Amino acid sequence: MHGFSRRDLIAALAAASATGMALSRAALATDDGARGRPRGNHPVFAHGVASGDPLQERVILWTRVTPARPGDELEVRWRVARDPQMRREVCKGSFRTDIRRDFTVKVDVEGLEPGRTYYYRFESRGARSPVGRTRTLPQGRLDAARLAFVSCSNFPFGYFNAYARIAERADLDLVLHLGDYIYEYERDNPYRNPRILGQRDSVPENEIVTLTDYRQRHAQYKGDPDLQEAHRQHPFICVWDDHESANDAWRDGAENHDPESGEGEWSVRRRAAIRAYNEWMPIRSQGPADGRIYRSFRLGNLADLIMLDTRLHGRDLQAAFKGQTQEIAADDPTITDANRTLLGFDQEAWLYGRLSASQQRGATWRLVGQQVMMAQLSQTFGASYLNPDQWDGYRPSRARLYAHLRDNHIDNVVVMTGDIHSSWGHDLVDDPWAPGAYDPATGRGVRGVEFVTPAVSSPGPLGENPPAAQLAQLNALFPRLAPHTRYVDFVRRGYVLLDIDRERVQGEFWHVDTIDQRSGGQALGQSLVDVAGQNGLRPGPGVSPARSAPDPAPSSAEDRPAT
Repeated sequence: MHGFSRRDLIAALAAASATGMALSRAALATDDGARGRPRGNHPVFAHGVASGDPLQERVILWTRVTPARPGDELEVRWRVARDPQMRREVCKGSFRTDIRRDFTVKVDVEGLEPGRTYYYRFESRGARSPVGRTRTLPQGRLDAARLAFVSCSNFPFGYFNAYARIAERADLDLVLHLGDYIYEYERDNPYRNPRILGQRDSVPENEIVTLTDYRQRHAQYKGDPDLQEAHRQHPFICVWDDHESANDAWRDGAENHDPESGEGEWSVRRRAAIRAYNEWMPIRSQGPADGRIYRSFRLGNLADLIMLDTRLHGRDLQAAFKGQTQEIAADDPTITDANRTLLGFDQEAWLYGRLSASQQRGATWRLVGQQVMMAQLSQTFGASYLNPDQWDGYRPSRARLYAHLRDNHIDNVVVMTGDIHSSWGHDLVDDPWAPGAYDPATGRGVRGVEFVTPAVSSPGPLGENPPAAQLAQLNALFPRLAPHTRYVDFVRRGYVLLDIDRERVQGEFWHVDTIDQRSGGQALGQSLVDVAGQNGLRPGPGVSPARSAPDPAPSSAEDRPAT
């Protein structure tokens, strides 16, 4: 609160006014189910409720209050209970918010019990929010866990049916978002779905650059009912990728940032993006402009979850941006430079420490959530690589990680990835084309496995509706080009379900039937299993059985008057 100047106040008032106008425009730009409009007679909690970053005894609760006037300072009361009807109250409190944090509310609730489901809601301005459901992490022995992970939710390219399907799965312990939660592009750009033009136009219309812009874009996305419902039913653990700031971002810049065209200094834009992300996401941040998001979580003695930042923290400039080159030689001096890093050397050291500590404490699994594909992607048997924005563009970083796993006998590593808008299952291997170095049948040479989630709505690498003959040719060619790739689907959208127990991790690729309208259809694309101690992906038995689940948060169509 201290050091807030008159100049800051004027800027914040302008930002709040703009955000309010953006919400109104979003209501006109989208369909009846995803208008982003204030709900009911009390448009106080128009952006829903959310929880995130659960620990054994605490969890973040989040909402945003729509003010009556930009200058309001609002008291928001919160309650946590054991039951969906909010009768068995556990704790309560209040939080004050105002224009300086864009009227967002973030409470770190402490004193909870490990491995329990809780329900929560907020009250302010005479209205109550919908009831949300969350869950703390377990402590001690844990025999099974179940989570879903997603990436690349582009609002103007399609409806968020993947979020809706995730919301319906009451037995999930967690949802991971691996980046590209929002997109920064202007309204009139090629990266939108021509079949739904006018239904989900971006707000604001310009490319987002300023703090006000980023806040408005987050507000629009949080107005989507399917995203709201996923947040309302499950705790999220999130990391950003590039589009939360700008396409193909790195530590000191981005492909889609041009100071010469009036977009200003990258450091200013980066701070604005980070601040808005911390305000609008249920993430445990250390400050309003906290740039460190890599962190870890314990799922009892079953698994450690390690979340990385492959984008903004320590990444050196890419050897080439996507679209500037079709492929880059494997011996290119830039991508083989050991002084370049994808994570930053400090994050690398932290990652190695977390992996070793997990192995030493006896956790069965090491789960790594991160943004860009770790496995090799080549159409020349490793002589060149297709995308230097991925780990392929930072080959020594990947080699150092694999060496740490090998030299310290760290096994049962499962990497979860987003970014590429398609579904992939990989064995992670030093060189999948080296004679005798890798055997997919026995797991020889495998350092871990990787599941890559399809996009929630963004278009796949082959574009919309590629010719069937092209798909058939690729599907026939891939086993020869990429022996370490155990599954790929280039087109369909959806999410990955990860079912974990002490014997195996089963990953299921779930694909929705359309993104052109809200729809309830989904289908299993493939299931793959990694058996503990055996290393390597193999076809799974199909759909894993649902687990016993606590009651979902009760349906609530609108804000209700407080009592």
